[in-house]
Amino acid sequence: MKFLRNWLGKFLGLFNLQSSGDGVSDGIAPEKEILEEYLRFLMEVLQAEVDSNGDPGVVYRLLGENQDKLDLTFAEILKRWFESEVDPDNSERNQFLAATLNNFAIDISDFPLGSRANNLEIAIASYQAALDIYTRQAFPQDWAMTQNNLGIVYRNRIRGERAENLEMAIASYQAALDIYTRQAFPQDWAMTQNNLGNVYLYRIRGERA
Repeated sequence: MKFLRNWLGKFLGLFNLQSSGDGVSDGIAPEKEILEEYLRFLMEVLQAEVDSNGDPGVVYRLLGENQDKLDLTFAEILKRWFESEVDPDNSERNQFLAATLNNFAIDISDFPLGSRANNLEIAIASYQAALDIYTRQAFPQDWAMTQNNLGIVYRNRIRGERAENLEMAIASYQAALDIYTRQAFPQDWAMTQNNLGNVYLYRIRGERA
């Protein structure tokens, strides 16, 4: 995890920070000191995710102590950090990053404290970042798993238009089913079909079947 500790100088430059704190798009413009706090927290979270051995309680303790940072700024920083760390010449490292983000997305989407709306936005950002590595061509099973998980988050999403969120969930589940066929992955196929059926029950646009 040495690479997780060698990021700050390079990453700060990506935000084109000015003394006034301007320079970050989408209305998110933290000052340098605040950005450093978010970045350090991100590194701590990812390290905790790696060290947790699948125990969400390890990550939850850290999240609980830093609920003030679980917001849209954190989601944006996570995306930009991941983009800056992807190395086209190091597939193994990229896979490790994607797997770590995928696990974190699961934990943050299930985290019971803080803003549920913000937690889900962070999960979406994490899954979407992971999909930059988990492409359908290179990692079809990981891609399908992530699409299914993304569908779950869109189904539960609070921000945005409800109808659009449900359509995004449907699209994600249908994408997963391109890989999760009944013949090749019967259990995953059944799970995803069940998830898709639940969304259709509440669909606002189009048909419900």
